Amino acid sequence: MKLLVSALEPSSNLHLKEVLKHTQDVQLIGIFDKSIEEGTPLYDISQMAVMGIIDVLKKIRWAYKAIDELVLLAKDVDKILLMDSSAFNLPLAKKLKMTYPNKEIIYYILPQIWASRPKRAKKLEQYCDTLLGILPFEVEYYPKGKAQYIGHPLLDEIDVHREVSQTKNIITFMPGSRKSEILRLMPIFLELRRALGNDIRPILVIPPSFSRNKIAKLYRGNREFEIVRDSHEALRRSEFAFVCSGTATLEAALIGVPFTLAYIAKKVDFFIGTKLLGITQVGLANIILTNYNGTTLHKELLQEEVTIDNLLKEYYNTDREIFAKKAEELKTYLGHGSSENVAKIIIKSTTSTQV
Repeated sequence: MKLLVSALEPSSNLHLKEVLKHTQDVQLIGIFDKSIEEGTPLYDISQMAVMGIIDVLKKIRWAYKAIDELVLLAKDVDKILLMDSSAFNLPLAKKLKMTYPNKEIIYYILPQIWASRPKRAKKLEQYCDTLLGILPFEVEYYPKGKAQYIGHPLLDEIDVHREVSQTKNIITFMPGSRKSEILRLMPIFLELRRALGNDIRPILVIPPSFSRNKIAKLYRGNREFEIVRDSHEALRRSEFAFVCSGTATLEAALIGVPFTLAYIAKKVDFFIGTKLLGITQVGLANIILTNYNGTTLHKELLQEEVTIDNLLKEYYNTDREIFAKKAEELKTYLGHGSSENVAKIIIKSTTSTQV
């Protein structure tokens, strides 16, 4: 079968690779990671990643062009798979449904309407045929019942065993994957690494796609760390971690590594998020547990709170036993992986025909 895919985020492409392990004879076209062997992408996703309102505005002209190109490509496909990135994929879904009303549109990794802009649920149910949620509570936000919980992809992707006795004094630093967040956090992490002294073994997680030239530009002082490209391997070895926002917080929680979140956004993005959109939590692990049982897993240090003193305090004062208990509750709540379930839905025969 021929599948149109729109997967702009690095994390979405990791999830896509897991789904493809459970399929056969699927040919991809669209936007996805060029390393995926099942197709040749229209665009290299390394050029796509944006963070915050200002970055999105800079990409508007490209987005309109790309949407038109994808709609043309969709003419010859059997199904359509949209992943995350609702600022791009919602307008794309609308145009696809208007152009090809009989083609099945699957949305996997739903937008965080539980955090902001809940009216997007109506649009998603209008333009998409199948909505696949990766958080148990989010399906309740879709009144027509099109959304279903199919498990969480990280429970498929995390396959590590952590021996706590072998992690003493090993600390992982994860400043993110986007240029803007790395440039804000890395100087602080470097100072923190020095404040912790030579008794620790510091690991710096750098995305595997980054070149030596890019590393030199973004990671000042990186030679004072052991560089690891695999975040799961780094976390497996670690006693503690300092993590930027995003999927990494949930990775650390599921692997069982105590951590604190450190997040510095552009001031305008932080104002819009907290004051206008009403966002109160940044860490995905905290958001999930709060919706499950009203508790939190880890400390969130945001903006001016990201100081050396505060970070040190979290390292020395975090209760490891309570963290382990809460992390296990989180894993139990999520239940199982999603990749095989998504693959079954994609390859399931339908009456949809090309238009």
